[in-house]
Amino acid sequence: MTDDVTIEDPYPEAKHATTAMLKAYAHPMRRRIAKTLVKRDYARAADIAADLGVPANSVSFHLRVLADAGLIEEAPEHARDKRDRVWKAIEGSWNIGSPARPVEDELLGGALMSALVDDHIDMVRRVVTWVPEYVTGRDPDVHGTFSQVNLRLTPHEYVELEKRIHDVIKQVTEAHDEAAPDTRTWTLDIIAADDTI
Repeated sequence: MTDDVTIEDPYPEAKHATTAMLKAYAHPMRRRIAKTLVKRDYARAADIAADLGVPANSVSFHLRVLADAGLIEEAPEHARDKRDRVWKAIEGSWNIGSPARPVEDELLGGALMSALVDDHIDMVRRVVTWVPEYVTGRDPDVHGTFSQVNLRLTPHEYVELEKRIHDVIKQVTEAHDEAAPDTRTWTLDIIAADDTI
């Protein structure tokens, strides 16, 4: 039997999710809007509405909710004039909660985690549907991946590994050539579980 290990917050620089953030991001349309903003870097409500095939007034409402929650902000540097509202995602990461910083609203945090799991399952389904096209050679381009690695690590070693992965992701993102014509938006899920759950 091993002793439980208390691990410090692995991402102390991440913003702690407020109840407003949890409530805003739990809505599926707002997650779609937030992902579209990341994909575009910045956008107007009309741009997002066109991308998602939804009414612009609905997108405007959801943008205000996301902004009030501190998840996005206006980008006036991209506006055509003072009345033009352009939005961008807030820099940096945020987390729902941890032992060091518990979630403010447990039910809302659980609802958001459930929604994020549903989004993940949808992504896995998309990859599984596409894989036969790739493995048979009908689609030579990589559009997704599914890989699994089994590791024997202590909890502390695992947290250090996760930090290093996030550091590499940040470095690659910062080095990305925005002018590259074959740029795509990739969703990357890193899934891990130890043998105690």
